[in-house]
Amino acid sequence: MAALLLLATAPPMNPSFAQIRRVPYLTLLFCVTVCTLAFAGAAQAQDGALELMQARQAVDKATQADADQYAPDLIAVARQGLEQAQRAAGDRRERKNAPALAVRATVDADLARARSEEATATAQLQLRRNEVSQLQRQLATGENR
Repeated sequence: MAALLLLATAPPMNPSFAQIRRVPYLTLLFCVTVCTLAFAGAAQAQDGALELMQARQAVDKATQADADQYAPDLIAVARQGLEQAQRAAGDRRERKNAPALAVRATVDADLARARSEEATATAQLQLRRNEVSQLQRQLATGENR
């Protein structure tokens, strides 16, 4: 009687590994593969989007730096590269090339911006030199006294 009372009040035992129902190996492998592919595809899609966004920003910065005036050939190449990258991103077969095309467009736009900023700085430097020369001439001739 004491043994029955002891069994009735004892907590239930944890199931052993032999009692746990096994998930078929192929089902588990399938689930892991699907999850891995889903995450990898999402990461690749985001990577391409990041490069496209950076290329757009680089082209915008070059345009704001007057690249159309000072580096028209370079900014045109950058814009064509950006359009090509955007088309590749929309095409299933070419999608893997989109990030590389976008990076190339970014580099072209950055070069156009740098050349434009160089031309602007050179023009400003020349203006300042002309002003200095004019002031030196005025000092030498004694004008404005």
